[in-house]
Amino acid sequence: MLNFERKGNGKETLVLLHGFMENISIWHEMESHLSEHFSLLKIDLPGHGQSEIIAEVQTMEIMAEEVKKVLDKLSLTKVHLLGHSMGGYTSLAFAEKYPEFLISLTLFFSTYFPDDAEKKEQRIKSYRIIKDAFPHYARAGVPNLFNPNERDILEGKIETALEIALSTNNLGALASVKGMVERTDKKHVLESLDAKILVIAGKHDNAVKTEIMIKNLPDRTNIKSYVLDCGHNGHWEKPSICAEIINTELLHHLPKHLIL
Repeated sequence: MLNFERKGNGKETLVLLHGFMENISIWHEMESHLSEHFSLLKIDLPGHGQSEIIAEVQTMEIMAEEVKKVLDKLSLTKVHLLGHSMGGYTSLAFAEKYPEFLISLTLFFSTYFPDDAEKKEQRIKSYRIIKDAFPHYARAGVPNLFNPNERDILEGKIETALEIALSTNNLGALASVKGMVERTDKKHVLESLDAKILVIAGKHDNAVKTEIMIKNLPDRTNIKSYVLDCGHNGHWEKPSICAEIINTELLHHLPKHLIL
């Protein structure tokens, strides 16, 4: 069973899935801004935080199945599901397998596109360094996920992100990278899912091709998107703004494609 933590007594459950080299602690700054109507369920994905590695190749489908086990344990049958980066990939796999469980799906600085050939090659080349020189890998990668125009302002948060990354089991990170390489295109999930779909993206996100991703979203009334002036880590860069969007969109309604 994956490690998880519950907070709040709201009527609706918001499940929070962190990204690669992260854990449930990343949501700390957003928690106080999230609506009292939510009960938060934070989950450590396999090989991250206090959750054990469960496979040599941790595909998004395997991770989604483990998330489902947590929901079953807690007797949850209808939830809001939000995933950051790799957590978003896991959320899409969950939505494909268990759409009936979702009130809403939020891609939080994530994408429905699979890795292109160049990205897959980069990930495959990283296997050895993740295994043999993980601290170097983390220190080289984490700062690049923040808005380059605000590095000085975000210095403390970059350090926090790096500390969390360095606490990750390197073999858990390796298994997850191997799983991300195997991701398939999930646009069809957005085209068919009846639940509300929210996309929150960053203009300066070096991990997601934001402009192309937003442009190619299916034109459906249940899909809303926001592009913020930040990098890949809205939970650290713009926590109050991200939380307000989540509160508003998952509990109310606003015009489509509002750009901030």
